Amino acid sequence: MPPPAAPFAHAGELAALGTAGCWVASVLAFEAAGRRIGSLTVNLIRLVMAIALGALAGWALRGLPLPTDATPHAWLWLSISGLVGFTFGDLCLFRAFVVLGARLSSLMMSLVPPLTAVIGWALLGEVLGGRELAGMAMTVGGVVWALAERMRRTGGRTAGRPAGAAPPALPRPTLWGVALGLGGALGQAGGLVLSKYGMGGYDPFAATQIRVLAGTAGYIALFTALGRWSRVVRATADRRAMAHTATGAFFGPFLGVSLSLLAVQHTLTGVAASIMSTTPVLIIPAVVLLGRERVGPGGWLGAALAVAGVVVLFG
Repeated sequence: MPPPAAPFAHAGELAALGTAGCWVASVLAFEAAGRRIGSLTVNLIRLVMAIALGALAGWALRGLPLPTDATPHAWLWLSISGLVGFTFGDLCLFRAFVVLGARLSSLMMSLVPPLTAVIGWALLGEVLGGRELAGMAMTVGGVVWALAERMRRTGGRTAGRPAGAAPPALPRPTLWGVALGLGGALGQAGGLVLSKYGMGGYDPFAATQIRVLAGTAGYIALFTALGRWSRVVRATADRRAMAHTATGAFFGPFLGVSLSLLAVQHTLTGVAASIMSTTPVLIIPAVVLLGRERVGPGGWLGAALAVAGVVVLFG
């Protein structure tokens, strides 16, 4: 099924920017929930919550609580996309944070836009022009600059550790850690391109439901193999953690991922991924307003370069 015509100019780019904004809210919410019940448990519960949100939205907007009108092609490739992105990619990323450290893991996720562009070219035949390549380089470069400056000023400090506390010893980079970081980036990039291939002109919110269902199945299998269901039961009793997780589920795997599919439906995957990668830049005003940290000149200059790259990508 060919993708539908864009409803208005730059619909894909605006949806990608909306995705980045949604991910700011989801990152802050999941960060708060993860400190209380653990990131792996949050990952499963957020997907279950997203299934419920998707069913309500599908019933209200399409009269179908589940994507029963999807073609076998859509079910197959969107399910693979969900396993690649939600299960494989996220597991690699969160493990990389432990093995490689937050600083290098976050920087490695800046590989997502170029990897998406390469996979989009290989699988979908998408070719970026000079303007798109320049915009991608500016956006990714600005994000890396801002993120590196932020990490330098905080000493690699993770959320929840007081600003005056001594930073923990940073993990020494290993081949396994780099492989995990690369796996996380490949999972994000591959999941996005496979989503576009499987979705075609299908409804992005319904397509997200299929991805979330597949990702949830992957986590159910993982939790069963690891015997971690007792942790999930205990986590559901933590009302504050559940509130944070519900907020993150709405802005993350429900609204944010749906907007990301709308984005790739109406623009090149490499362009969409570049704009969506600005989440670390968009989060700067939030952490400043919340008083969590100060941002130096390098952080603001990197943010300005990333914003200029997004303007170029809008053309």
